[in-house]
Amino acid sequence: MNFLINGLKVHAATGGRPHAAERPLAVFVHGAGLDHTVWALQSRWLAFRGWNVLAVDLPGHGQSEGPALADIGAMADWVGAVIDAAGASAAALVGHSMGSLVVLEAAARTPSKVQALLLVGTAAAMPVHPDLLAAAAANSQDAIDMVNLWGYGYRAGLGGSAAPGVWMTGAGDSILRRARPGILHSDLAACDGYKTALDAAARVTAPTLIVAGQLDQMTPLKSARILAAAIAGSTLTVLKGAGHMLLAEEPDALIDAMGDHLVRRATRAP
Repeated sequence: MNFLINGLKVHAATGGRPHAAERPLAVFVHGAGLDHTVWALQSRWLAFRGWNVLAVDLPGHGQSEGPALADIGAMADWVGAVIDAAGASAAALVGHSMGSLVVLEAAARTPSKVQALLLVGTAAAMPVHPDLLAAAAANSQDAIDMVNLWGYGYRAGLGGSAAPGVWMTGAGDSILRRARPGILHSDLAACDGYKTALDAAARVTAPTLIVAGQLDQMTPLKSARILAAAIAGSTLTVLKGAGHMLLAEEPDALIDAMGDHLVRRATRAP
């Protein structure tokens, strides 16, 4: 579906179901250089279990218009505007990698709008290697290769996707290749420049689940543990043998964790 924020088109996938006013809302936010398609399995699962779903393309990504937002704070405010545009008073926020920082900051800035929080592949800080930033600034294939090399766990390199017919690293390469020039660099720079995750974590009041990969090289488990310790009452689930791209590497385990947090476990009413 498409809607407008500040006069610019926003595209979001709904998980294959139309919205109904009586259902709770979940907003899914993708990582750097990616788009809504990374959430296809998780968003559809939740949509068919009584939720309105918006798996958004951030500005400048996928089918959404406008320049990319330059910092995590601006993206967090934009997510708040998505909730308003959907006609909801609050939403569950789900974010992966850069998207996890975005929804974390949104939950800290507007706690009344966030009924639950799910952070996937997250960390207390996301510094980006200078070589990756330089390659992304040059719109070089090297940047995509680095993201794929560091982003996927060992098992992903061997194949064996849980989704039949899907080549995990090839699909990741394809999504990053179709991003507009400069988008990956803008996103990576936003991650590198965001230094206040722990301050935001201390202000989060929503029930929070963190899902981390045991072998994540981009947002290491030790940093996810630090963030979890800073969020009062949060729960940390570690997926054994997984890397950073948990949506593709461990889709079923991620759905199980999400379902337990958002569907089977009581969350604060919006």
